[in-house]
Amino acid sequence: MKFSELQLNANVLEALDAMRFDECTPIQEQAIPIILEGKDLIAVAQTGTGKTAAFLLPVLNRLSEGGHPEDAINCVIMSPTRELAQQIDQQMEGFSYFMPVSSVPVYGGNDGVLFEQQKKGLTLGADVVIATPGRLIAHLSLGYVDLSKVSYFILDEADRMLDMGFYDDIMQIVKYLPKERQTIMFSATMPAKIQQLAKTILHDPVEVKLAVSRPADKIIQAAYICYENQKLGIIRSLFSDEVPERVIIFASSKIKVKEVTKALKMMKLNVGEMHSDLEQAQREVVMYEFKAGRINILVATDIVARGIDIDDIRLVINFDVPHDSEDYVHRIGRTARANNDGVAITFVSEKEQTNFRNIENFLEKDIYKIPIPTELGEAPEYRPRSFERRASDCKRKNFRGKRPSSKKGDFRSSPQKN
Repeated sequence: MKFSELQLNANVLEALDAMRFDECTPIQEQAIPIILEGKDLIAVAQTGTGKTAAFLLPVLNRLSEGGHPEDAINCVIMSPTRELAQQIDQQMEGFSYFMPVSSVPVYGGNDGVLFEQQKKGLTLGADVVIATPGRLIAHLSLGYVDLSKVSYFILDEADRMLDMGFYDDIMQIVKYLPKERQTIMFSATMPAKIQQLAKTILHDPVEVKLAVSRPADKIIQAAYICYENQKLGIIRSLFSDEVPERVIIFASSKIKVKEVTKALKMMKLNVGEMHSDLEQAQREVVMYEFKAGRINILVATDIVARGIDIDDIRLVINFDVPHDSEDYVHRIGRTARANNDGVAITFVSEKEQTNFRNIENFLEKDIYKIPIPTELGEAPEYRPRSFERRASDCKRKNFRGKRPSSKKGDFRSSPQKN
């Protein structure tokens, strides 16, 4: 479907034409008419599907037609990270070029001048506020922000916001909003906590869900079947001759990120880390150094998997198998962008085999298994179903009060003391 077939006004269509936007993506085709009708919406769509335009365009369309209070905040867009807020703001500037709609980005940082600029925009009543939860609450607590006239409340990457612990912040912001408003929620996944949030803040929402797309064909996918204690050795072997530029290593937790970063620094590798324990200013420095090429390897939690636009990532390594197929697609989707080729490698320990098999089933393909370097010793067999069955057998035996076998080579031997 073409944008011209939607009920968008001339100003919006002119902006789209100037930006060479012609065809709608599936999420835009489905979400824009619903938002134009004024209905609440919960949309499940991945990063990279055009979801930012899916909510910006209809809201800008309605704002540009008038009828909203002047010198007031009419729309609040919540973003989990500063980086995503900046990207939304950039698209906002492009789409609103031909429209009398003002906006202000509100996110953290140690720049006092930036805080004052945000304060000025919030006080004067910018039409659209694009904010991270913590920084918006900081301004709200000072008493000069009026959200009582907000008509549109948008949560982008809602699942990531909840993963980062922003549930209470979101609910605190909702208290400042009028009950009569249109609420729009975009999320890459739909876990129970997102469904609960939707029930709490949305009114009779329409639900749009796009199937998770497969990774780009240009991404070469491979895996190492290994023991947990062989993973760092594989990295050492991979980078023994040459370290590719722009490598992201994803780990499942910030503790693991710190451990891997420390180990890689001991290997004299040029590495940075990215996780939620870092202050915003620290994260900005790390991302700047990574984009500038002064850091070759970025070790990160899934906070980086969405919403950060870096086109020339050459290699993605999953140090841990992602929890679900959608996270896997998000992670490896950081490579092979902007017509570049890319490689995605996943380390699969014994306990992660069943999870990895689920990802292969989703992809409807067997991912190539690379033999581990001989100096690292033998690797476990890739037998995910067998491993899962043996684990359940072990649980049943324990439940009956029998001690699990401790024969040499049996994975059920007593755990080592820490």
